[in-house]
Amino acid sequence: MTSTQPRLDGPPTPPAVLTPAEARMHIDGIAAFLGGVANVIMQLSHPPVGYGVLESTVDSGKVTLHPLKRLRTTLTYLAVAWMGTEADRADYRRAVNESHRPVHSGPDSPVKYNAFDPELQLWVAACLYWGVDDLYTRMHGAMEPELAERFYRYSARLGTTLQMRPEMWPPDRAAFYRYWDEKLAERTIDEPVRRYFDDLIDLKMMPRWNQVLFGQFHRFGVTALLPQHLRDEMGMTWTARNERRYRLMLRSVSVVWRRLPPVIRAMPLNTYLFDMRVRRRFGLPLV
Repeated sequence: MTSTQPRLDGPPTPPAVLTPAEARMHIDGIAAFLGGVANVIMQLSHPPVGYGVLESTVDSGKVTLHPLKRLRTTLTYLAVAWMGTEADRADYRRAVNESHRPVHSGPDSPVKYNAFDPELQLWVAACLYWGVDDLYTRMHGAMEPELAERFYRYSARLGTTLQMRPEMWPPDRAAFYRYWDEKLAERTIDEPVRRYFDDLIDLKMMPRWNQVLFGQFHRFGVTALLPQHLRDEMGMTWTARNERRYRLMLRSVSVVWRRLPPVIRAMPLNTYLFDMRVRRRFGLPLV
């Protein structure tokens, strides 16, 4: 007799991937400001990524020369990757590819790198996801497990919007954190890159009054959001008292932020996505 009972011994069905509209409900735009420089340090702690930025000849994209433009292009990439349509992603990929074309190591570079290297893009995407997951957990508590897996799988777009192949993204959060712990332990920050980071942290690319008013607080926030291994590489000190102060600040921000309408919580990412679409409509540069 043929059994009519469903099979229960096969592999579990993975949770459905989020849609852009669903993902938007779980994105805190403020995280882009709170975690931006800390995430740059994570990304550039991988020497091929770090020297790709330090040695880049694309002056129009340098944060030290054009900090506001760099902020726009970076946040637009995040907005397109998380909330954009496939057409948005394809158009922004072409624009980023054009700016990345000259970014490759030369004969005198201390490490070999190429902006089109999918492995480097995997690391950058991993840093972006780790930073968002960390800040979300600090502000709101951990996501419900099934939602966390769905949001994680959706976040592969942070790499696949460029050249990272989908199969390179670790298959689930457990595999991701094994990858993260292994790769993070290998990261090093040498003196030239450390000086570059210190300038970013101390807002040296901004007017002097910004440095005076916000530099110390900015350094505090960046230190708070770095993994301990990278704090050690930067020679930073972080105490249990510092951690309590920062967690209290984030909880206070969260109390207000979670009560705002979703369209406000998604700012400025939704604003930059709109800006990209307007630029595309009128034939203006996207990057």
